[in-house]
Amino acid sequence: MELLRDSLLSAVVLLMQLDPELLFIIWVSVKVSALSTLIASIIGIPAGLLLAQAVFPGKRIVLTCLNTLLALPTVVIGLVVYAFISRRGTFGSFGLLYTQEAIIIGQIILVVPLVTSLTIAAVSKLDERYRLSAMTLGADRVQTALVIFKEARFGIVAAVVAAFGRVIAEVGIGMMLGGNAKGFTRTMTTAMALEYDKGEYVLAVALGVVLMSIAFGVNMLFHFFQGRTRTDAL
Repeated sequence: MELLRDSLLSAVVLLMQLDPELLFIIWVSVKVSALSTLIASIIGIPAGLLLAQAVFPGKRIVLTCLNTLLALPTVVIGLVVYAFISRRGTFGSFGLLYTQEAIIIGQIILVVPLVTSLTIAAVSKLDERYRLSAMTLGADRVQTALVIFKEARFGIVAAVVAAFGRVIAEVGIGMMLGGNAKGFTRTMTTAMALEYDKGEYVLAVALGVVLMSIAFGVNMLFHFFQGRTRTDAL
């Protein structure tokens, strides 16, 4: 208990001093998580809208595969992406390995299924009359999708928030694809793991406090938008 107490007090001092190394690690984490969430949303939201409305043979299988990908281990993603971007990989010439871009690629793969699945869930809760009314009034597929997006916006935003919360706390991809390089690819989770291995807990605890604060804020946003979704449904 004394170790935890002393580390926590030292961590608070470190946060108040705005330590440059601490701030850079936080910045890298937020940057790569925000970019990967943004790109995953650009891919996942239209895919979710399309899958929710489309009727085609094998749709159930596609949805089953999509839900299975939600449990895809981060180490598997790391291994697959590593095989493609390593020097002997297909995209090795681009020099992506151990860069922030590599972390973003891995995190995009991680959360695209999450955004897509939650978008499908949000759209599926809507009354079918929204789509039928739009089509009756002469809306094409794109216009109908926009109407549905507007009605399901709180659920879709909740999906984006959940995706950000997923990647900000991710460690496996950051380690395998980013390399945990100081001053370049070190994120909050990878730095915490390193500091723990070194037996130096102050920076790890400080980063843990920041990470838990972000996680709390993300969850508050998620529940807020989920609550708005339920209110709209009523």
